[in-house]
Amino acid sequence: MSVVFDRAAVRSFRFIDCDLDAASGVARLRYAFDDGPELVETVTVPGAPFALDAARSDAATQALRLLHLIAGVSYYKAAVPADIRIEGYAIDAGTATLLEDVYVHGLGEFAYRNGLDLHGKIRFPHDASAHAQAPTLGLRTHALVAIGGGKDSLVSIEALRALGVEQTVSWIGGSQLIRVCAERTGLPTLNIGRSIAPELFEYNRQGALNGHIPVTAINSAILVLAAVLHGVDQVVFSNERSASYGSLIPGTGEVNHQWSKGWAFEKAFGDHVQARVAADLHYYSLLRPLSELAVARQFAKTDRYDAHFSSCNRNFHLLGERPVNRWCGICPKCHFVFLALAPFMPKPRLVSIFGRNLLDDPAQVPGYDGLLEYQDHKPFECVGEGRESRAAMATLAKRPEWREDAIVARFAREIAPQLDAGELDVAGLLNVEDDAHRIPDALWDRLRAHLAA
Repeated sequence: MSVVFDRAAVRSFRFIDCDLDAASGVARLRYAFDDGPELVETVTVPGAPFALDAARSDAATQALRLLHLIAGVSYYKAAVPADIRIEGYAIDAGTATLLEDVYVHGLGEFAYRNGLDLHGKIRFPHDASAHAQAPTLGLRTHALVAIGGGKDSLVSIEALRALGVEQTVSWIGGSQLIRVCAERTGLPTLNIGRSIAPELFEYNRQGALNGHIPVTAINSAILVLAAVLHGVDQVVFSNERSASYGSLIPGTGEVNHQWSKGWAFEKAFGDHVQARVAADLHYYSLLRPLSELAVARQFAKTDRYDAHFSSCNRNFHLLGERPVNRWCGICPKCHFVFLALAPFMPKPRLVSIFGRNLLDDPAQVPGYDGLLEYQDHKPFECVGEGRESRAAMATLAKRPEWREDAIVARFAREIAPQLDAGELDVAGLLNVEDDAHRIPDALWDRLRAHLAA
């Protein structure tokens, strides 16, 4: 590919336009830097052809534009120019505010690692007129549930199954691990295709800025479009309340690796979808009222997925090696999931899942110190809060089957004496919280009872 990319010379990022072919389910999202080549991303929603009446067609257009604008973050980050142009349509001030939040906060870790400060630098152009309130489309009661192959989405799927909610297990991309987990549920599945513009990989080779992007925001927008096309009224994610808390970096402040999994994004995005796309389309996280430890306790209640699930992110890297046995055993996700499940699962079962005992390996001390926020900050990963790790470790330190293990014994000896008793209590972290969630009222009371059982 003979494209030359000089990020220092880039002056503007252009949202050229987007289109959707309802006959094939293929959406095309088009972008460019300055007068450079068009960057075309495609998203393919299975189930076509889609017969859309006028109201659903308008809603699909709104959902497509929202996806176009949010997915642009993958390309914008290559040069982060100050000038942003939207050419195919206009947006209102409320949409611009949402996008500025997604780009500034969703690129928080990217900015930190690249030595950038994006606050006040990203401005989306908007006209003065606000869009009319979105109509009620009469969508059928059915949930598209995002599955990522880890424990959280499986807890949501089983909770919805127990409550009798019709659902389709949905994912984006070609991961075989996710496919195997999805098929293991025995439920209908929807595998959406996404092809990133190939030029982006060439730009990266030529020195484009690179780093973490708010993938959950992009996937949320993709599933909202899919929900409109399929005429269903719920898009369900499985982000717990711990996702709202970031890493505290000395001299920088809070940087949240999983900002688009947090409550601030969920509320703003979900409200926007109901205001601009469809009034009866509910976007929510079923696990928002739970801590990571409460989710782990729910997961431990069934062994249906023990041989199929994995939360190890090395399974999902676009490039590079993947673990042979679903768990690499050395990344922050492996460290945290092992620790979170340990208080709620028989030791032989947990060691069997991972293939080894991560808590009896002295080489893992630095990784666990990060999770405990002991002499280090919380890792840039989707892991629980430091207080959750400390409480889980304190619980294990009291149990004969765990307390002799190297990491647990060191915690009890060196770290626990420095902590307040309140930080060592796991019980308070298992509460189901009532506020700060978007779970529909018709579901919430029954869900609360199910989670408490």
